[in-house]
Amino acid sequence: MYIEKIDSPKDVKRLSVGQLNGLAGEIRQALLAKLSAHGGHIGPNLGMVEAAIALHYVFDSPKDKMVYDVSHQSYVHKMLTGRNAAFLDPARYDEVSGYTNPLESEHDFFTVGHTSTSVSLACGLAKARDLKGDAENIIAVIGDGSLSGGEAYEGLSNAGEMGTNLIVVVNDNEMSIAENHGGLYQNLKALRDSDGKAECNFFRALGLDYLYVRDGNDVAALIEVFNRVKNTPRPTVVHIHTLKGRGYALAEADRERFHWGMPFDLATGAPKSEAGAAEDYGDLTGRFLLERMAKDPTLVAITSGTPAVMGFTPERRKQAGRQFVDVGIAEEHAVALASGIAANGGRPVYGVYSTFIQRCYDQLSQDLCINGNPAVIPVFMGTIAGMNDVTHLGFFDIPLISNIPNMVYLAPTCKEEYFAMLGWAIRQREYPVAVRVPGATVVESGRNFDTDYSELNRYRLTRRGDTVAVVALGSFYALGEAVTDKLRADAGIDATLINPRYITGVDEQMLDALKADHRIVVTLEDGVLDGGFGEKIARYYGDSDMRVLNYGVRKEFADRYAIGELLEKNRLTDAQIVEDIRFLLH
Repeated sequence: MYIEKIDSPKDVKRLSVGQLNGLAGEIRQALLAKLSAHGGHIGPNLGMVEAAIALHYVFDSPKDKMVYDVSHQSYVHKMLTGRNAAFLDPARYDEVSGYTNPLESEHDFFTVGHTSTSVSLACGLAKARDLKGDAENIIAVIGDGSLSGGEAYEGLSNAGEMGTNLIVVVNDNEMSIAENHGGLYQNLKALRDSDGKAECNFFRALGLDYLYVRDGNDVAALIEVFNRVKNTPRPTVVHIHTLKGRGYALAEADRERFHWGMPFDLATGAPKSEAGAAEDYGDLTGRFLLERMAKDPTLVAITSGTPAVMGFTPERRKQAGRQFVDVGIAEEHAVALASGIAANGGRPVYGVYSTFIQRCYDQLSQDLCINGNPAVIPVFMGTIAGMNDVTHLGFFDIPLISNIPNMVYLAPTCKEEYFAMLGWAIRQREYPVAVRVPGATVVESGRNFDTDYSELNRYRLTRRGDTVAVVALGSFYALGEAVTDKLRADAGIDATLINPRYITGVDEQMLDALKADHRIVVTLEDGVLDGGFGEKIARYYGDSDMRVLNYGVRKEFADRYAIGELLEKNRLTDAQIVEDIRFLLH
């Protein structure tokens, strides 16, 4: 065994090329064992095995600095830099993040989980190196769709005029999460087809030197090219053609499905959990939109490299035809595109994960909301119950979106209300509308909901009581039900329960009416408190005698948390909330 003896990159350098190939085979076996049991990014890492080995064989990390884009393709890098136990010992699988993390190792320079950033970050490292008069190599590893993001273009443009050592390894596996989209990828294909000799070369046009490696899974070929560019005085692109999912036939055959996955059966590829068979808001949304596309040729679904967010499988994408657009991993463009479509009479629906909506604040404000164009933005996984890596948190979208003028941000409580709101948002032509998809799992209420939300900021009173009013937003409506039930059972208080529906505004009429027979208003939101929904309510009552308790999560970059622990830490259980209410009443 080679892998068990790798404690640092120095151990990699002691191996022969033949032994490095043996190491690559062992790494793949370890990756598949962990990923099938634990879940994670499958295809990106299987395709990067030889490149990561060659990088550490040639360069001298951590003196030479490597920046992995997205960094979900950095598992092998971690295995070669003192963290192999987290991939070999099942009891230690959770010791490392799925992304680079400077707290884990001196070989990681940034915590990175969003895409298209590596070249810009590497430019910064190179500039500081030159200012200090140092001489280490700076390497950015980019790929897996990252080149479609605007920051990647900005970074490459800057790199092209730096006139200094900066090596950009373009991992071209012919894929993003799904297939690639964008004109740049036509040039990458031309370069592959010509063995790197095509006259049209995007990278050379930006002032970068360029080398091509036809087989980016050939350790010897990679070592030869990396040695050629080591210590180069010029910004240089090394374009390597790799196979996403290499070494696992099922992942090679279905690269989209095996980009990332929950635990799966290694022999069949089937998920080990039956959770995948349950209803999913993405799948339901895709079905909903396709039905309406058949009736309205101006309706178009937009994704920024994550078609599964709205349930657009390859089959559904084919069925939608030109009414489906994947812009690549380019959230800024997606919002501006949606605004343009809406301005010219189309009906755009841009589906996006909460964590990625952060990437396009300026476009939401400037290109969409200032112009008041009626684009529709379903925001998925806006919840503490969604992704929990520090780079992919889904609880910052409420302050971000709800405080932009002209935006209407809706918070449905369940499946039925979600589709009632989404249907209205598509039909109406007055406002940009975002809809916060209610949580990570589908909740059915069996209730009927309004189909018209054009009278803005009108909350829905669902239980009329007195003394205490619980205003439970969106996916925390069930928590509001639990709190009011517990207040009745434990304290004999028949509390009022309100579904506010609108994140972006305050129902002044209803809030004023509560003053007559209520002493406390409690707000519940599945997101960060600072700048959030509850603070709007607290501010409204600021000059009155009403006491307001706001519940949500504190402003912090929580990482790989257990949901139950996070809830207790933020006093978000029904028992804790009722305890706080009873204390305030006495």
